[in-house]
Amino acid sequence: MPTSTASAIDYAALASAPRLLMECELKPLQGDRFQPTGFADLGPARYTRPDDIEMLLVESAQSVANRLEMAIWDDAEDDLIPELKGLPYILVKRDGKPLTNSILEAHRINSPYILEGTDKSVFDQLKKDAAGLETGPVRLRDLAKIVFKYDPNAVLHGVFLAKSELAGGRLRMSRLISGFIEAQGASPAESGGVKNDRVDPSGDTAKGFGNVPFHRSEFVAASTKAYFNLDLALLRGYGLPEDANRLLIALALFKIQKFLRTGLRLRTACDLEPAGEGLKVTRPNAFTIPSEATLLSECNALVGKCKAHFAHPAVTVVDWKQPPKKKGKKDGEESSPDEEQE
Repeated sequence: MPTSTASAIDYAALASAPRLLMECELKPLQGDRFQPTGFADLGPARYTRPDDIEMLLVESAQSVANRLEMAIWDDAEDDLIPELKGLPYILVKRDGKPLTNSILEAHRINSPYILEGTDKSVFDQLKKDAAGLETGPVRLRDLAKIVFKYDPNAVLHGVFLAKSELAGGRLRMSRLISGFIEAQGASPAESGGVKNDRVDPSGDTAKGFGNVPFHRSEFVAASTKAYFNLDLALLRGYGLPEDANRLLIALALFKIQKFLRTGLRLRTACDLEPAGEGLKVTRPNAFTIPSEATLLSECNALVGKCKAHFAHPAVTVVDWKQPPKKKGKKDGEESSPDEEQE
């Protein structure tokens, strides 16, 4: 990815690096305790390193991906932030009103609201664009251009077009940007409380009446860090135009900077903030990350330069209507044999 003109980002420093690795020291905004992510069948994700240091997963890669995606969305306006207007995505409408979109959907372009409704316009266009990928190894360069056309964020965060009608359900792109948060030297801070029933403290607790005591597990840690990994080698392998590569790099870095500034209230009892020197690069050493404002300005300029590679119009609209159930299907049973994986 050579650089030919002056830019806010030193793309030349990334030209031969396989990964851009970043990390940021974090601390609780108030006090010392925080609540980590939990799993229904596991609880907090705790583990012990080979050197006997107790570790804790504070936020998973899946959750950080979701939070990074939200960094470019304005919830109040239900639209992209103003500086990124013109960035392509697929909008789902119901009865003429916005319902959801490929940026917010868990599986992005492969959302059932995009591909499984009665409006098959997007599905048919993807099938047309993917013609020729049905046999032989999947040509990721061709797939990357298709996905970038409709939603560059899906190139950044990965997508799996698992429908058998789309090249046999083999169209899959891994995440370019990933991240997680973990704590070192973690120890539990146990507490609890009680839900008081001021009407009848001795009521039927099985139905939610009465006083109900509960247990609460939080943690303290010697250090907590957020880690981010941008796969530059994979990006170069997609063979996208130079401006497209630059847009994806700038967009990834902007999302990280904004997430660290505004998105670290992970849960009610887990409100963090950057500590120490903030976000820093651990590889390659020669690269410096610009400020959030500088990155947003770079993204804005690159959106304009990439218009020729985007869908026209940039926002592709699909109308959502529930498809009729196939005969013989029971309530709650899926009508499609395809299974989503991430």
